Amino acid sequence: MPRTRKTPDFENSLAQLEAVVERMEQGDLPIEDALKAFEEGVKLTRECQTILDQTEQKVQVLIEQQGELKTRPFDEADAE
Repeated sequence: MPRTRKTPDFENSLAQLEAVVERMEQGDLPIEDALKAFEEGVKLTRECQTILDQTEQKVQVLIEQQGELKTRPFDEADAE
């Protein structure tokens, strides 16, 4: 059964952000549209940052020490 997402999808939000930046870089938007595009870009940037922050928290390595589960940040050196 497919999961329904209530949170924004990172790849989708990033693609939308890239499209907004591209529109703004063309430089032919009226000031009102440019402001709306900027606001949308800020919103999308915050969504992406929130997703990245949440993912960073999830990517912590669980280790067991003396019968207790403790977390430590993921270290690329551990992956090798």
